[in-house]
Amino acid sequence: MTLDTLIAEPWADYGLVDSGHGRKLERYGPCRFIRPEPQALWAPASADWDANGEFVPGSDEEGGGRWHFTRPPPREGWPLGWEEVRFQAQATPFRHLAFFPDMAPQWAWMRARLAEGAEALNLFGYTGVGTLAMAAKGARLTHVDASKKSVEAAKANAALSGMRERPIRWLVDDAAKFTAREVRRGRRYDGIILDPPKFGRGPEGEVWRLEEGLPGLIADCRKLLDADSRFLVLTVYAVRMSALAIGELLRQALGDLGGTVECGDMAVREEARGLLLPTAIFARWSND
Repeated sequence: MTLDTLIAEPWADYGLVDSGHGRKLERYGPCRFIRPEPQALWAPASADWDANGEFVPGSDEEGGGRWHFTRPPPREGWPLGWEEVRFQAQATPFRHLAFFPDMAPQWAWMRARLAEGAEALNLFGYTGVGTLAMAAKGARLTHVDASKKSVEAAKANAALSGMRERPIRWLVDDAAKFTAREVRRGRRYDGIILDPPKFGRGPEGEVWRLEEGLPGLIADCRKLLDADSRFLVLTVYAVRMSALAIGELLRQALGDLGGTVECGDMAVREEARGLLLPTAIFARWSND
């Protein structure tokens, strides 16, 4: 098992402009935003940040908070792109901008491993940028998310990308229950990506807690893979968990398939100084 850092470099429609003192300044197309970032322990490159708005977190440990806008962006969102994928960015109540730019290296890595017609599963698929990145290269996708709003946003992004007719199953479902049903159906996939939250609820009120649910979910994902499968990618944004811990989870669950497991940090390169801001941890298995 190898330890590595995946670095998201700036691209035309996204960049980490500056960071420090527990905050970060990012550009999303024509808009700029300031968001809290506990891992930005250093001083920023500039003391003068100009942005459309800032997300100010709540005072309790459970999160919360709200946006404060000086130049409000379009409420319905605005179009951005990564490679050939088009999607809507939006200032959500959860401090995110409706996609995760640090996933760009994972999107490129996964689709390079899928032949045309291969089948991939995206669990906790959110607004579908990763789904569309793979579909753009001819893969067949199953996209699962418990939020109907997120799945509708993913469908809208497919239309914006000119991929409305691509072979994608859009499902509003509990990821763990769906995966267990796929195991009982005897299904298999060439690749699986999952980006589980720390805590969540399924469409019927199912409760998801990362530490409790992840081992069983990975065990079921293993049953959907075989010796001809190409990858499984797991990303985790819960900072209390270690990359080494989830790497070992994958090594034990998928070790009988051969291949390799790597794990480590995901990070975004800052434009001001080139320093790396860690954002998440990952573990992935590949059978190249």
